[in-house]
Amino acid sequence: MQTPDGLPSEIDLSRPSAARVYDYFLGGAHNFEIDRRLAEQIAATTPHLPATMRAGREFLRRAVRVLLDAGIDQFLDIGSGIPTVGNVHEVAQAANPKARVVYVDIDPVAVAHSRELLTGDELTGVLHGDLRDPERLLADARALRLLDFDRPLGVLLAGVVHFVPDTDRPADVLATLRSATVPGSHLVLSHSTFEDQPPEMLDAQRLSARTATEITLRSRAEITGFFGDWTLLPPGVVHMELWRPDAPSEVAANPQRFGAFGGVARNDRSAG
Repeated sequence: MQTPDGLPSEIDLSRPSAARVYDYFLGGAHNFEIDRRLAEQIAATTPHLPATMRAGREFLRRAVRVLLDAGIDQFLDIGSGIPTVGNVHEVAQAANPKARVVYVDIDPVAVAHSRELLTGDELTGVLHGDLRDPERLLADARALRLLDFDRPLGVLLAGVVHFVPDTDRPADVLATLRSATVPGSHLVLSHSTFEDQPPEMLDAQRLSARTATEITLRSRAEITGFFGDWTLLPPGVVHMELWRPDAPSEVAANPQRFGAFGGVARNDRSAG
């Protein structure tokens, strides 16, 4: 069934959606007045948040372009939200029209919107999946038959691992994902941190403890550990704005202000 807006009936338009709020902050068009009102309330209390989200998206775009230059033509984007403006498949297919993307998100609203938006796109797929259950996530991704796990793959984890608490063993989750890939595959990861942060930034991030999506802040060393024994691409794990900026002018005097590190690594294990 469809709503009057043409969206699937399971999408509740009477309540704001975190995925649509994120879409609004990124300048997307897949949001409604109820989402925009909540977004403005959030921005009033945490004015850094919209810019942080945009910085995260810019890091992801730059990383995807680097993977494309390395010959990667298929991507598993976990924690994708709604594929909003400048999304992975648009960036990838602008460089390689045959690039394939599978989006995965735990939020049923994001999944429903994504499926509606991507109807008829044979090179993209959408899954409802939980990063904390990587075996099932990988099995569902294989079942779509869009990605070839016998070829190098780009695994994208932009701003999602910090939603996995230590009790859910994120290092094991990442190890499972890495082990599912072949040599030449790449891992892109960005993650919130407490390092180099002023008290007001930490207070804002800790507000997430009051929601169903609590953030676990981690150190650079902990975040680096998620790449395992893969080869980190220069400049390593750095504040997002410092990871291969398109121009020096894009880096502000305080790149740590977004409170997140980003990095990209390559699977250089031998095929045996």
